[in-house]
This record gives sequence, C-alpha cells and structure tokens, in this order.
Amino acid sequence: MAPRVLVSDELSETAVQIFRDRGVEVDFQPKLGKDKEKLAEIIGNYDGLAIRSATKATEKLIAAATNLKVIGRAGIGVDNVDIPAASKRGIIVMNTPFGNSITTAEHAIALMFAVARQIPQADVSTQAGKWEKSKFMGVEITGKTLGVIGAGNIGGIVCKKAIGLGMHVLAYDPFLSNDRAQEMGVTKVELDELLAKADFITLHVPMTDKTRGILSKENIAKTKPGVRIINCARGGLVDEAALAEAIKSGHVAGAGFDVFEVEPATESPLFGLPNVVCTPHLGASTTEAQENVALQVAEQMSDYLMKGAVSNAINMPSITAEEAPILKPFIRLADVLGSFAGQMTENPIKEIEILYDGVTSTMNTKALTSALLAGLIRPLVADVNMVSAPIMVKEKGIIVSEVKRDKTGVYDGYIKLTITTEKQTRSVAGTVFSDGKPRFIQIKGINMDADVGQNMIYISNTDVPGMIGFMGTTLGNAKVNIANFQLGRDKEGGDAIALLYVDGPVDQAVLNQLTANPAVKQAKSLVFNVD
Repeated sequence: MAPRVLVSDELSETAVQIFRDRGVEVDFQPKLGKDKEKLAEIIGNYDGLAIRSATKATEKLIAAATNLKVIGRAGIGVDNVDIPAASKRGIIVMNTPFGNSITTAEHAIALMFAVARQIPQADVSTQAGKWEKSKFMGVEITGKTLGVIGAGNIGGIVCKKAIGLGMHVLAYDPFLSNDRAQEMGVTKVELDELLAKADFITLHVPMTDKTRGILSKENIAKTKPGVRIINCARGGLVDEAALAEAIKSGHVAGAGFDVFEVEPATESPLFGLPNVVCTPHLGASTTEAQENVALQVAEQMSDYLMKGAVSNAINMPSITAEEAPILKPFIRLADVLGSFAGQMTENPIKEIEILYDGVTSTMNTKALTSALLAGLIRPLVADVNMVSAPIMVKEKGIIVSEVKRDKTGVYDGYIKLTITTEKQTRSVAGTVFSDGKPRFIQIKGINMDADVGQNMIYISNTDVPGMIGFMGTTLGNAKVNIANFQLGRDKEGGDAIALLYVDGPVDQAVLNQLTANPAVKQAKSLVFNVD
C-alpha cells in the first residue's frame, strides 16, 4: 500500500506532482491548515504531513496523528511544529534550511534602503498629491558601517552584498573565525564594538536562549546615535518597546522590521512611528524561494517514505536503515559530547579534532561527526541538524579533522572531542556501555565515569578537603536533588572536576552560591537531549 501524504498548506502543483511521480499518494488540501478541528479529525489517516507556516503541528494534533511518520516543513523555521512531541511519537521533522537564504538576505538589504531613503513614507506623501521634497532627506549607504549580528548562511550573503554596495562590514558571530572573516572581507568584532560603531545593524541569528533579546534596552542604549536597525530574522531578538522609545528620543534614526514578537502582528510599539518600515514576514516570500523549498520538501519526504532515506531532519540523524541499530547509541554519544563543548565554550572556535578509537573508528564517522557538530552548534543555532551542521561549520572557517586509530585503552571504543579557541583548548571523551547509554569518561584530561542526564551541573575546583560536603549542602539548601555525583582529579591538591546529574534545571543564583567558594573555579548548568 502506497504511503499517504497530506499537504495542508499552499504548495505548488509541481511539488505535489513530485509526490505522485515517486509513488506517494497525496491529498492536496491547501486551506485545511487553518481548520484545526478538521485537520485533527483526519490526520490519523496519513503517513506524512507537508506544511508551510499556516499549519500548527501542536502536541494535540500530533497525538491524533496515529500513523504519521514524517512532517515536512517547506522553509527553515519550525516554530509551528512541536518537535519534542513529534520526537516522542517517533515522527521525523524535516525542514529545508537553505532554500530561501538569498531571498531573506535581499529583503534585509531592501529594508535597509527603504529606511535610509524613507521610501514608503515618500511614496504615500507623493501619491497623496504632496511634493514634500525637503521633508524626506535620506542618507547614503555607500561608505557607511553595517553591523551584522550573525554571519552564517543568510548573514554571510548580506555581508557580501553590503560590501558590493561599498559598505564597511562589522560581524559579530561567536562561531566566526578570524580566517573566515578575512576571507569574507569583514571585520570580526565583539557585540559591544559593533553596537558602538555601526551606522546600520541587521540581525541574522535564530531565536535561542542566548540570542533572545540580544538588542535589549541596555544594548540599544550602547548603539551609535543615529543608527538604523533591520530585523528580518526572528521576532523577540529586539526589545520592540525599548526600540520604540529610542526612536522617539531620536537616538535611533529608523528601523525596518519584517518579524515581530507576536505574529500575526496586529499591533506593535513600532507601528506608526516616523521612519519605521514594517512588512508582514515577507523574508522568504518570493516566487523562486517558495518554489525551491516546496520542491525540496516533496523530494525529502518522498525519499524517506519510499526509501527510508533521511535528510535535513531536525530530530533524527541521517543514517541508513542497516546502520541504525549499531550507530544510533554512538550518534547520541557524539551529540552529547558536542553539546557539552558547545555549552561550555564562550569564545570563537578555530579548530575541532575528533578522535575515533577502537570500534568507533570502523563506523560511519561522517554521521558521527555530523551529529557531534550539530550538538556543538545547537546552543546557538537551535534548528541545526546533522545535514546543515557541517555546512555551517565550514562557512565559519572552522577546521575539522578526524583521527582514527585501533583500540588503545580499556574501552572497546570511544570518541574524544578536542576544540581549540583563540584562548584555550578543551577536550571531552565518552563511550557507550552495554546498556546503550552515553557516558563521560574524560574531561580536560581528567578521567571519570559519569552518567549523562538531562540536567547536569559541571563544577571545576581546586582539590581541597570539604568540597563534596560543600556542594551537597549548597544544593540541598536550594532544594536541588542529586541523582548521581561523579568526581575526578589530576592529582592530590590539583585540579578537580565534579559532574552532578540533578532532577531539574538549576538557577543561576544557586551557581553563584557555588562559585562564591574560593576553591570553585567554575560552576555551570548543562542541559542534554537524552531521549
């Protein structure tokens, strides 16, 4: 019996035909995504769901999708899909991460021009029969400094186009290396320097805990007087109320926004302000981009349903059916090691070395490396996957090397990750035991044997008496329950590490209490996907 796919949003007829040509039965109902009740009523009849942004794949809908195997999102954003709920049900979530990059970059440039020359306001005035030539005095783009927050795929295209316009480009991106910045022709800076020097600022980062409110009231106050701010990335990156106040005060000269904290945006503090240009999330809205992502999602879903091939998956590695049983626990291990390094590292990464020892050296190390890189980048780029991670790392100019060797120690096989930043080198190693669960076996050269839990605390300290009691008492007083506690040290009185597996998230206030002890060098809360 042929697999069945429901298309509940607008996709082109060409994309729908791809399903049919590849042997998939397709039900094209492009208006159904807006009817939540009807969609939930029939979703149980389908193996695949192809959507854009109108359909909301909520936990309730996924619970009703008893036969669903794959959700395909034509576009990069998966905010309208409950990924944890889909993962629990074993439903693969795919996106098309690079189909609309050029279109979004062009829209950012278009908004920059519109704000610089007050084009929308001048158009309204002129068509109303006025001739207010002196009212709409603009500024040139050429020779101005553009600050790009996020120099990845879309941000990189914006940098290239801005340089072509004769602009000086400053880029802030924790993953951008000096070599890659030089190759791009941009100047890599810290965020504060960008804020102080940029005439225009444009954002091209995803929404994560680290990027939410990156242009806060405090950071907007640090910007150069007369700056103009463009956001075609995600609503919530900029404090709209604070920006509105800065525009009213004259500190910010103008803004161009395609995305908002609440969408659809029927109201915003920015609406009605002079020299603010707003569009209804049009970044990906070109004929070319819409067609590209539609065709791509149809091809990806068809390949999975007919052949079992997985590509551009948010919540599943790209591996073959034959490799899956053996590779899956090591994929999880690689992701955990990368996630540990990604959460611990604050400085731009220059080099990544991955050592595959013993049995791991004979596996599909390309898949393992992709999983590790995805884990490494995920703290900053939430929707990264195994397919896009290597591309993103390459774009950043980060050198990645693999070393394979025969078994050298007590473990049948393990993976060791070493990352080099501009300030330090950090390493972490792990293996998989017979129960299929990942374990940390070495951190910063210190041997240990630690379970991996969803919520963990990493503590580095000087090896002095009383530390275990101090940690336990501090966490106990804060009502933090310890599930597992593992220690390691390099020598008596030397450097020591503690990894604590706890029952829930730990507040920064508790971490501050730990670091208040003179013997504690660092205390950090870590979160891992261990499902």
